[in-house]
Amino acid sequence: QVQVVESGGGLVQPGGSLRLSCTASVSVFEGYNILWYRQAPGKQRELVAGIHAGGSTTYADSVQGRFTISRDNAKKSVSLQMNRLNSDDTAVYLCNAVSNLNSHLNFWGQGTQVTVSS
Repeated sequence: QVQVVESGGGLVQPGGSLRLSCTASVSVFEGYNILWYRQAPGKQRELVAGIHAGGSTTYADSVQGRFTISRDNAKKSVSLQMNRLNSDDTAVYLCNAVSNLNSHLNFWGQGTQVTVSS
């Protein structure tokens, strides 16, 4: 059974940084697009950043220039470095692994809470 596990969330002051990690126990990790979403109370789930199987990246306008996504295929891991955090970044961050060849292979983690507050 595939497991997607997020880690690294926590409480941080405005202006601070956090690094989230996502690991996925899929058989061919390098063939998966890995996406980070976030969901804040009362708001729709939002795509924050993504890294495709080929390595290209995409970011929401709201995090462009502050967040950086990267992947380590050998470790089956994707990191999301988040800098200059503000209260609007407070949310549960969820990792989504989607096969580049078969979109039915689509797996979600349970999420990790990020709270930005003084």
